[in-house]
Amino acid sequence: MNSRHAESVRVPLPAAGALQVYLSFRGEPADWAVVYVHGFGSTRQGEKSEALELSCARRGWTFASFDFRGHGQSTGTLLELCGSALLEDLDALWDYLVSRGVHRFCLVGSSMGGWAASWFSVRHPASVLRCALIAPAFDFLRNRWQELTEAEREAWKQTGRLRVRNQWIDREIGYGIVEEMDRFPLSRLAAEWAVPLLIFHGLQDDVVPYAQSLALMERATYPHIELRLYKNGDHRLRAFKDQIAEAACRFFAEAV
Repeated sequence: MNSRHAESVRVPLPAAGALQVYLSFRGEPADWAVVYVHGFGSTRQGEKSEALELSCARRGWTFASFDFRGHGQSTGTLLELCGSALLEDLDALWDYLVSRGVHRFCLVGSSMGGWAASWFSVRHPASVLRCALIAPAFDFLRNRWQELTEAEREAWKQTGRLRVRNQWIDREIGYGIVEEMDRFPLSRLAAEWAVPLLIFHGLQDDVVPYAQSLALMERATYPHIELRLYKNGDHRLRAFKDQIAEAACRFFAEAV
């Protein structure tokens, strides 16, 4: 059977709510899949996700993506956003894919999704074959806090809400990000890293400086880490989406 099958399913979360999950494959799901993990304010259906799925389809690979809570068609709001919730969502996706016979993963995480994919890889190194990250926000829990004045920090603490506005989003996030800042230090991520890693970052990124990717490389003792910099690349790297998708799949092909 050579035709490609695609399905969209609701995956319940342990406490309450559900994630919207997308899965495509040829014939039946393989025992491994490429999983796209989207960024803050984005969804499973972004341009980079679509480019990656096309690259996987050309190779006959199983592909999966999903919406984090508070994003896309999943339940919840961004007031629930925090590091532990992101990882709970990835764990729920992991459990679902294992139930479908998919036991190993090649992760592609973008921005905030790069943070989540990274910490999932550290927690489940036996399940992650390789990891590719696009402008990963390794320190995103702390970055938002550091950008604020003392008055803005106090207002966020008192109200439990912070309005985030840029060219892509106008939403409120909760205070849980701040409460977990110290639980996920970059130093620990670097010290415990143990999965082959390929990072893509733009030199013109004004949201997540490429210095964060360099810092991870410098601190990590694990040797199989490569960083590719795009001189004219911004944070979203949409102009390079097809190139990045193919490069990530070539990187994954070395492991499968």
